[in-house]
Amino acid sequence: MELSAIMESRRAYRSLEKTEITENLIKTLAASASLSASCYNHQPWKFVFVYEDTVLKELKTALAKGNAWAQNASMIIAVLSKETDDCVLDYRKYYLFDTGMATAFLILKATELGYVAHPIAGYNPEIVKGVIKSPEDMEVVTLIIFGKHKEDIDPVLNEKQRNDEIKRPQRKSFSEYACLNKYCL
Repeated sequence: MELSAIMESRRAYRSLEKTEITENLIKTLAASASLSASCYNHQPWKFVFVYEDTVLKELKTALAKGNAWAQNASMIIAVLSKETDDCVLDYRKYYLFDTGMATAFLILKATELGYVAHPIAGYNPEIVKGVIKSPEDMEVVTLIIFGKHKEDIDPVLNEKQRNDEIKRPQRKSFSEYACLNKYCL
Protein backbone atom coordinates (compact mmCIF):
# COMPACT_ATOMS: atom_id res chain seq x y z
CA MET A 1 0.00 0.00 0.00
CA GLU A 2 1.34 3.45 -0.87
CA LEU A 3 1.73 6.04 1.89
CA SER A 4 -1.05 8.27 0.54
CA ALA A 5 -3.46 5.29 0.55
CA ILE A 6 -2.44 4.43 4.13
CA MET A 7 -3.03 8.02 5.27
CA GLU A 8 -6.41 8.15 3.53
CA SER A 9 -7.53 4.82 5.02
CA ARG A 10 -6.51 5.69 8.59
CA ARG A 11 -9.61 6.12 10.70
CA ALA A 12 -10.34 6.44 14.41
CA TYR A 13 -12.77 3.53 14.45
CA ARG A 14 -14.38 2.60 17.76
CA SER A 15 -16.09 -0.66 16.86
CA LEU A 16 -13.42 -3.24 17.59
CA GLU A 17 -13.14 -6.99 17.61
CA LYS A 18 -10.49 -9.00 19.40
CA THR A 19 -7.36 -9.91 17.51
CA GLU A 20 -4.24 -11.84 18.35
CA ILE A 21 -1.31 -9.72 19.52
CA THR A 22 2.14 -11.18 18.91
CA GLU A 23 5.59 -10.01 19.92
CA ASN A 24 6.46 -9.85 16.21
CA LEU A 25 3.59 -7.40 15.64
CA ILE A 26 4.74 -5.29 18.59
CA LYS A 27 8.33 -5.24 17.33
CA THR A 28 7.14 -4.22 13.86
CA LEU A 29 5.11 -1.32 15.28
CA ALA A 30 7.96 -0.23 17.55
CA ALA A 31 10.50 -0.40 14.72
CA SER A 32 8.31 1.88 12.60
CA ALA A 33 8.05 4.42 15.42
CA SER A 34 11.81 4.33 15.91
CA LEU A 35 12.35 5.63 12.37
CA SER A 36 10.74 8.97 13.20
CA ALA A 37 12.78 12.16 13.30
CA SER A 38 13.71 13.69 16.64
CA CYS A 39 15.82 16.60 17.82
CA TYR A 40 19.47 15.51 17.76
CA ASN A 41 18.15 11.94 17.42
CA HIS A 42 17.28 11.85 21.12
CA GLN A 43 14.23 9.64 20.49
CA PRO A 44 12.48 10.71 23.72
CA TRP A 45 9.52 8.35 23.41
CA LYS A 46 8.71 5.23 25.37
CA PHE A 47 5.95 2.86 24.27
CA VAL A 48 4.45 0.36 26.72
CA PHE A 49 2.52 -2.32 24.83
CA VAL A 50 -0.11 -3.76 27.18
CA TYR A 51 -1.75 -6.91 25.85
CA GLU A 52 -1.58 -9.52 28.63
CA ASP A 53 -5.17 -10.04 29.84
CA THR A 54 -4.79 -9.21 33.53
CA VAL A 55 -2.69 -6.08 32.97
CA LEU A 56 -4.91 -4.96 30.07
CA LYS A 57 -8.03 -5.36 32.22
CA GLU A 58 -6.44 -3.28 34.98
CA LEU A 59 -5.30 -0.60 32.52
CA LYS A 60 -8.84 -0.30 31.14
CA THR A 61 -9.94 0.98 34.58
CA ALA A 62 -8.08 4.21 33.71
CA LEU A 63 -10.39 4.94 30.76
CA ALA A 64 -12.96 7.74 30.90
CA LYS A 65 -16.64 6.82 30.55
CA GLY A 66 -16.70 8.27 27.01
CA ASN A 67 -14.20 5.61 26.02
CA ALA A 68 -16.35 2.62 27.04
CA TRP A 69 -15.92 1.34 23.48
CA ALA A 70 -12.21 0.80 24.23
CA GLN A 71 -13.08 -2.11 26.53
CA ASN A 72 -12.91 -4.23 23.35
CA ALA A 73 -9.26 -3.30 22.71
CA SER A 74 -6.88 -6.18 22.13
CA MET A 75 -4.00 -3.99 23.23
CA ILE A 76 -3.47 -0.53 24.65
CA ILE A 77 -0.21 1.25 23.93
CA ALA A 78 0.82 3.80 26.53
CA VAL A 79 2.94 6.55 24.98
CA LEU A 80 5.25 8.31 27.41
CA SER A 81 7.99 10.91 27.33
CA LYS A 82 9.65 13.53 29.48
CA GLU A 83 11.02 16.95 28.77
CA THR A 84 14.58 16.22 29.87
CA ASP A 85 14.92 13.34 27.39
CA ASP A 86 14.84 15.73 24.43
CA CYS A 87 15.96 19.19 23.29
CA VAL A 88 15.03 22.35 25.12
CA LEU A 89 16.30 25.22 22.99
CA ASP A 90 15.50 28.78 24.01
CA TYR A 91 12.50 27.48 25.95
CA ARG A 92 11.28 25.43 22.99
CA LYS A 93 10.49 21.97 24.30
CA TYR A 94 10.58 19.30 21.62
CA TYR A 95 9.68 16.14 23.53
CA LEU A 96 5.94 16.24 22.85
CA PHE A 97 6.43 17.09 19.17
CA ASP A 98 9.00 14.35 18.64
CA THR A 99 6.92 11.79 20.56
CA GLY A 100 3.87 12.78 18.52
CA MET A 101 5.72 12.17 15.26
CA ALA A 102 6.88 8.73 16.42
CA THR A 103 3.30 7.94 17.47
CA ALA A 104 2.06 8.93 14.00
CA PHE A 105 4.59 6.56 12.40
CA LEU A 106 3.31 3.74 14.63
CA ILE A 107 -0.32 4.54 13.79
CA LEU A 108 0.40 4.59 10.06
CA LYS A 109 2.19 1.22 10.26
CA ALA A 110 -0.77 -0.24 12.17
CA THR A 111 -3.11 1.07 9.47
CA GLU A 112 -0.95 -0.44 6.74
CA LEU A 113 -1.16 -3.81 8.52
CA GLY A 114 -4.98 -3.60 8.73
CA TYR A 115 -5.38 -2.60 12.38
CA VAL A 116 -7.09 0.26 14.17
CA ALA A 117 -4.74 2.37 16.29
CA HIS A 118 -6.90 5.06 17.88
CA PRO A 119 -5.15 7.61 20.14
CA ILE A 120 -7.26 8.94 23.00
CA ALA A 121 -7.09 11.67 25.63
CA GLY A 122 -9.79 10.31 27.96
CA TYR A 123 -7.92 8.45 30.69
CA ASN A 124 -6.54 8.97 34.18
CA PRO A 125 -2.75 9.31 33.80
CA GLU A 126 -2.05 8.42 37.44
CA ILE A 127 -3.89 5.12 37.12
CA VAL A 128 -2.04 4.43 33.85
CA LYS A 129 1.34 5.12 35.45
CA GLY A 130 0.49 2.89 38.41
CA VAL A 131 -0.63 -0.02 36.25
CA ILE A 132 2.38 0.07 33.92
CA LYS A 133 4.82 0.89 36.75
CA SER A 134 6.02 4.06 35.03
CA PRO A 135 8.58 6.29 36.73
CA GLU A 136 6.93 9.34 38.29
CA ASP A 137 8.81 11.79 36.04
CA MET A 138 7.41 10.29 32.82
CA GLU A 139 4.40 11.97 31.22
CA VAL A 140 1.64 9.87 29.68
CA VAL A 141 1.23 11.62 26.34
CA THR A 142 -1.59 9.43 25.01
CA LEU A 143 -3.03 5.95 25.00
CA ILE A 144 -3.48 4.16 21.69
CA ILE A 145 -6.44 1.79 21.59
CA PHE A 146 -5.51 -1.11 19.32
CA GLY A 147 -7.53 -3.82 17.63
CA LYS A 148 -9.27 -4.90 14.47
CA HIS A 149 -12.20 -2.96 13.07
CA LYS A 150 -15.50 -4.80 13.10
CA GLU A 151 -18.31 -3.92 10.72
CA ASP A 152 -21.07 -4.16 13.34
CA ILE A 153 -21.32 -0.87 15.19
CA ASP A 154 -20.64 -1.24 18.90
CA PRO A 155 -23.89 -0.56 20.82
CA VAL A 156 -22.04 1.47 23.50
CA LEU A 157 -21.30 4.25 20.97
CA ASN A 158 -23.26 7.49 21.25
CA GLU A 159 -24.97 9.01 18.21
CA LYS A 160 -21.99 11.12 17.11
CA GLN A 161 -19.62 8.18 17.52
CA ARG A 162 -21.97 5.96 15.48
CA ASN A 163 -22.14 8.57 12.72
CA ASP A 164 -18.34 8.93 12.73
CA GLU A 165 -18.06 5.16 12.47
CA ILE A 166 -20.15 5.16 9.29
CA LYS A 167 -18.65 8.21 7.60
CA ARG A 168 -15.30 9.92 8.16
CA PRO A 169 -15.85 13.17 10.07
CA GLN A 170 -15.55 16.29 7.96
CA ARG A 171 -12.01 17.63 7.68
CA LYS A 172 -11.29 21.36 7.82
CA SER A 173 -10.84 23.15 4.51
CA PHE A 174 -7.36 24.26 3.39
CA SER A 175 -8.02 27.90 4.31
CA GLU A 176 -8.99 26.94 7.87
CA TYR A 177 -5.59 25.44 8.72
CA ALA A 178 -3.09 26.59 6.09
CA CYS A 179 -1.70 30.00 5.17
CA LEU A 180 0.57 31.18 2.39
CA ASN A 181 3.61 33.28 3.28
CA LYS A 182 2.16 34.80 6.47
CA TYR A 183 -0.31 33.97 9.20
CA CYS A 184 -3.94 34.31 8.14
CA LEU A 185 -7.28 34.18 9.92
